[in-house]
Amino acid sequence: MKFYRRSSPAPRFQTATSDKMIREMSAMTSLVQPGAREEAMQSGSKNDRFVVSRRRTGFGDCLWSLAAAWRFAKQTGRTLAIDWRGSCYLDEPSTNAFPVFFEPVQDIAGVRVICDDKINQCSFPGPFFPTWWNKPSIDCVYRPDEQIFRERDELDQLFQSHKDSDANTVVCDACLMWRCDQEAEREIFRSIKPRPEIQSRIDAIYREHFESYSVIGIHVRHGNGEDIMGHAPYWADPERALRQVCNAIDKARGLPHAKPVKAFLCTDSAIVLEKVSTIFPDVFTIPKQFQAPQAGPLHNAALGAEGGFSALIDMYLLARCDTVIRFPPTSAFTRYARLFAPRVIEFDLKDPSRLILIEQTSRELVAS
Repeated sequence: MKFYRRSSPAPRFQTATSDKMIREMSAMTSLVQPGAREEAMQSGSKNDRFVVSRRRTGFGDCLWSLAAAWRFAKQTGRTLAIDWRGSCYLDEPSTNAFPVFFEPVQDIAGVRVICDDKINQCSFPGPFFPTWWNKPSIDCVYRPDEQIFRERDELDQLFQSHKDSDANTVVCDACLMWRCDQEAEREIFRSIKPRPEIQSRIDAIYREHFESYSVIGIHVRHGNGEDIMGHAPYWADPERALRQVCNAIDKARGLPHAKPVKAFLCTDSAIVLEKVSTIFPDVFTIPKQFQAPQAGPLHNAALGAEGGFSALIDMYLLARCDTVIRFPPTSAFTRYARLFAPRVIEFDLKDPSRLILIEQTSRELVAS
């Protein structure tokens, strides 16, 4: 297995999370309180305009989609509302997950932000974009996959036009990966901070396991029985996929390192952990509760908020590794690490046997 130079930007994989895999809660479907929609439709003004970032998926998707919504809010002078009610990490549908996991923020680089449970009392002014959200509340309870994909494309067209919408409230309730530039993503990751109790756990683990070592972070997104959609080509042959991961670990160990090397594994599958640990007994992980084999992903409300805490600890520690292996690189979970880790190893989508080594300096190296 060799490293190859990346000669073109990463492809724009258009993956989105199906409504069948998220909890589409009727309590959060309306963007205004019952009985307030007609009043809200009449109350909007050019000084009272919003972008609402609504996600219920894993943190990678949530943050990347938030970056796209923030970029549009910045360009159009709107207030950004972060609405993560119905989160896959919580079993309380009316609770906004953002302040459960992240420090409250009132402003991101000049954009006013609403991000706490006051979202339950907000009556956003109409008209709305996409037009689906102008329907009566009862008609918005169920949104089929086709509608979500259609809204994703409508939002993409709006963002690419670099123009504003006449709507007073723009609703971003679709996967918006690849719908903003990297600087917007970096701004979100710089501005959004985990809650202190989560950050203290991250810092303690870093001091014990990372500070004195050159750490190779390995992320293996398995799916554990869920529909992994755009990630599926990497798992067409599971045994081959695991061999590729282990070969990448060997290659990463062979690169120059300033300190003694340790390997840190993050995965959503107990089977992956077992198989990788058998080949590399010194690999370490952060203890977490796994679901049963083929029972679905770790971002599951049944695991409670602790499942979200574990996910954030893994996500932020991966970004502090010296080298990060992303399998597959289509997973948004490692987007933070992709932007900030000094060295990243990815697998070519068309030929996963090809490893791509990316140095976060301005150049990308070829290694044999």
